[in-house]
Amino acid sequence: MSSMRSNKLVLFFAISCLLLQEKCTGASVCKESERKALLEFKHSLQAMDSSGDGALAFWLSEECCLWNGVYCNSLGYVEMLDFRFRPFVVAGTISPSLLKLHHLTSLNFSSNDFNGSLIPEFFGSLKNLILLDLSNANFRGPIPSLLGNLSMLETLRLGGNGRVFNVGKLEWLSHLSRLKEVDLRFTNLSNANDWSQIINHLPLLQKLNLRDCDLPSISSSSVSLTNSSTSLNTLDLSHNNLPSSAIYPWLFNVSSNLESLDLSSNQLTGPIPDAFGNMMAIKELYLSDNLLILDENQVRGDSVLNEIGKLPDLRVLDLGYNLLNGSISKSLGQLSNLKVLRLAGNSFDGDVISEAHFSNFTYLQKLDLSYTSLTLKFTYGWIPPFQPSQLLLCSCKLGRRFPNWIQTHVLNPDVDISSIDYLDISASGISDSLPYWFWDKFQGLSYINMSFNQISGTFPNKSIHIIHLDLSSNNFSGALPRFSLDYFMDMGTINLSKNKFTGSVSPICNITGDGFLALFDLSNNLFSGVVPDCFGSFPFLTALNLGDNSFSGSLPSSLGSLISLEMLSLRGNKFSGELPSSLQNSFKGTSSGEGFPINFVD
Repeated sequence: MSSMRSNKLVLFFAISCLLLQEKCTGASVCKESERKALLEFKHSLQAMDSSGDGALAFWLSEECCLWNGVYCNSLGYVEMLDFRFRPFVVAGTISPSLLKLHHLTSLNFSSNDFNGSLIPEFFGSLKNLILLDLSNANFRGPIPSLLGNLSMLETLRLGGNGRVFNVGKLEWLSHLSRLKEVDLRFTNLSNANDWSQIINHLPLLQKLNLRDCDLPSISSSSVSLTNSSTSLNTLDLSHNNLPSSAIYPWLFNVSSNLESLDLSSNQLTGPIPDAFGNMMAIKELYLSDNLLILDENQVRGDSVLNEIGKLPDLRVLDLGYNLLNGSISKSLGQLSNLKVLRLAGNSFDGDVISEAHFSNFTYLQKLDLSYTSLTLKFTYGWIPPFQPSQLLLCSCKLGRRFPNWIQTHVLNPDVDISSIDYLDISASGISDSLPYWFWDKFQGLSYINMSFNQISGTFPNKSIHIIHLDLSSNNFSGALPRFSLDYFMDMGTINLSKNKFTGSVSPICNITGDGFLALFDLSNNLFSGVVPDCFGSFPFLTALNLGDNSFSGSLPSSLGSLISLEMLSLRGNKFSGELPSSLQNSFKGTSSGEGFPINFVD
């Protein structure tokens, strides 16, 4: 009976290995020649975990197919080496012993640190590679043109290294006709004046990322050679300073199936072309940080904005920080699938936004109208159809009364309050008391900015959960609450300056949570009493402003333990005695060059 049960367990284990494709003992037998090649590879590396121990120390057993980062096929041949997102960092030299792994199809060193090593030229001899990922791994130097020999390659990721460059043209890339994804972001391609022609010769290419590559402008001859691609669906040419004349003719011919297009931070000028309205498959359109305008017809709400409003699948529309002015077409409200709308940094002064603009925005998650001077005017009791996690309305004209419509989406029973994360209604003309429901309904926010209004109110008698809070330049009053910095390893900032807060600041000793306080500004209030001696709890505090209050007594000695402090203001108080000796040493360091330079504001 026990034998039968044992056989069943073995069978179940084998089936589980097959279905889940897990590493299971007995599923494959490591080839001795490949085991030796991996050991050579190991000896050339430095792989350390968070404790500083050698992370590949367990590459000792006979069964190399079970080693961390090693994946074998069913015959026991090493097929994949994957060191991305591991609990250790790989560095050092990459041994050419990898050439002995004749069945290797995937090599992934992403998100490691090779300390400025050159990309090995022998990678060009790994003829069976389908995936090569060296992104964000701190390589430097020229891209080996021998990579053009990898005729089986479908995915090439070299982006995010910063000091990698291409020598001359990109002709080597044209030999990789099976490529489906290319990531060369932050790679210097300033001499690759053939880049657009090469892209046209990659018929299977689906994703192309050339962000911040210093791309040269496209010549008229390359446009005439363009063959429209039907495969390209994701294109990122952002941060390249490309002018309109260099990119538009090629762009509008290169693919009819683009789903994501990022042209932000270029030199696009003039009216937004109508051709964007013909991209019927587009889901994400980023045109921010350019010099785009609305022509006379577009200002009246005609032409391209109406056409964009008809794009059926658009999820992201980012037109921020251009030279757009005039009126915002209500046709944008037809974008029923829109999740992100960003019009920040344009000049719509005098234009009024009403609920008609948002009538179909059921799925809107991020709304950014900052620095547009737009007037938001909604019917009293209006309930937004959307449930944003980020609401950025800095410098918008919201009216004197606190905008209660901000609360209404929170009351929607289908909304998880934890999804509300970011609120900025600073400098929005509010002159009202803070509603009683605010701190209850917005406990889940990580970022609140209500600065530069005339909002009055007090903190509740409970802990405020936050990571970034700015209530400066308002009329808040009452006692300081307890704060909890709840976001793990995040740097928190609390700015309560230029209000009417009173009493002791002893609650600062009770700040809890997993975050680290980096900025604390209590200046220009009515605080009084002795400053508590508990600053040893804030090792990452870089700026502390206690100025222009009514503090008295001696300064706490724990101020000297603020090893990260860069700015300290104590002016306008009634302190007595001397600075703690450690602070005196820091102050001397500003003139002698010794010690940590703290900027004392008297």
